[in-house]
Amino acid sequence: MPDSEAVNLPVLVLNQSYEPLNLCRVRRAIILTVYGKAEVLENSRGEIHSARQVFQVPSVIRLAYFVKRPYHERKLTKVEVFIRDEYTCQYCGKQTRELTLDHVIPRQHGGGHIWENVVSACKGCNRRKGGRTPEEAGMKLLRAPRTPRHGGFYIPYHYLNSHSEWQKYIPE
Repeated sequence: MPDSEAVNLPVLVLNQSYEPLNLCRVRRAIILTVYGKAEVLENSRGEIHSARQVFQVPSVIRLAYFVKRPYHERKLTKVEVFIRDEYTCQYCGKQTRELTLDHVIPRQHGGGHIWENVVSACKGCNRRKGGRTPEEAGMKLLRAPRTPRHGGFYIPYHYLNSHSEWQKYIPE
């Protein structure tokens, strides 16, 4: 891979406590490591050559100092539910971007619009379930819905699939 492409690859940035903080580009990650503000934890992508030096292409870096982030409650939105459910229908397991929201206990039966009652569903499953509970419709949830635990940093799903070395640093 040419150096001009490598400098734009994503790098996972961890706080000093190994908590995922954000993503940056290789260029920024190298600058942080050269100035001693971060250390490279994973570098499985080759090298970049400058006029005087050769740098490993980092994949995961850890900051040398702690960045305090305020905790923010995640808002219940369509996109946040899709992210929590990893763009997967919670009834049939199909991964797609063509999803709808489904209330496990329908609102007409007293189910609230809360994290523990909303799941991602493909259009076919949502139509099949209708205004019934999963038991009434003869359908089973793959995973019980829950409030997301971590409060703010989201890694795009396609990055997780292409960067397996990030998995051990990302909470479930």
